[in-house]
Amino acid sequence: MRIIAGKKRGLKLQAPKGMNTRPTTDRVKENLFNILQNEVSGKKVLDLFAGTGALGIEAMSRGAENAVFVERDRQTFVQLCENLHKVEDLCCLDAIQKDSFSFLNDCKKQFDLVFLDPPYKKGLAVRATEILIQRELLIAGGLIVLETNQGEELFSENELSRLGLGIRKSVRYGNTCITILEKI
Repeated sequence: MRIIAGKKRGLKLQAPKGMNTRPTTDRVKENLFNILQNEVSGKKVLDLFAGTGALGIEAMSRGAENAVFVERDRQTFVQLCENLHKVEDLCCLDAIQKDSFSFLNDCKKQFDLVFLDPPYKKGLAVRATEILIQRELLIAGGLIVLETNQGEELFSENELSRLGLGIRKSVRYGNTCITILEKI
């Protein structure tokens, strides 16, 4: 697992041993950031269910203004902090060991770009997206990047409309689906 582009291109990141995390593959990450292109520089980023921090760190390498990383699991959080230490010179960053939903309910910041890569098939992406919108944590025009498993239920058109979201793009890479939602 490595940083694909930007100031820290080629930097290797480490994942904790075991099955607690499912890091985004380099192929998926590269394709995702090719889609986002100019949507990263200068943005305030939230990497929720951060795991190794690969998505947020990639955004930092590509010029994000600042980033907040939230991870609940202790072992994974320790590895996240080690990865963040390698890039602490890039921008302002904050690592928080906390349940993602507790963080969202307590959060007072707004974000331009949110990465949601929760454990698959538990409805966590939908729940987190709803809280982000209800608590007004995503700015107008902001993006939510959902990484889910193929076939995982997300939102109907009516639900998206109710939340004030539109689908910017949806792509599949093997069993991984990337859905980019935009706050209208």
